[in-house]
Amino acid sequence: MLSKKTKYAIKALVVLGKNADKPPMQISRIAEEERIPKKFLEQILLDLRNAGFLYSKKGAGGGYSLNKDPKDIYLVSIMRITDGPIAMVPCASLNFYHKCDECRQETTCGIRDVFVEVRDATLKILSETSIADVIAREITLINI
Repeated sequence: MLSKKTKYAIKALVVLGKNADKPPMQISRIAEEERIPKKFLEQILLDLRNAGFLYSKKGAGGGYSLNKDPKDIYLVSIMRITDGPIAMVPCASLNFYHKCDECRQETTCGIRDVFVEVRDATLKILSETSIADVIAREITLINI
């Protein structure tokens, strides 16, 4: 299941992507527009800034803006920043591998084998889907 932290990060990046040609957005405006708790959003935006996705400006006229083009921000990166592993079981993770304590033989484990396939399919979609793609989908859905 997608965590609230990841969902809110994506929502914030989408709204910032839609406003890319405008002045930086204040946290309170993003929080209000996207119905995200402000304190939670502050931490999420700080994580995204530290990862290089956002630029922040303090003072009058300050706020957050994208530091990258929306087409260069992929969902897989956002999920790894906000939640860590993509795989549903630690033994199937590429970047956060950990052997399952109860597993006797990893190479013959049917559960692991299935979840490696799930991981690979998920990674393919998330690695090919950018914030620009999410914005385009929203525009398409609005026009249906």
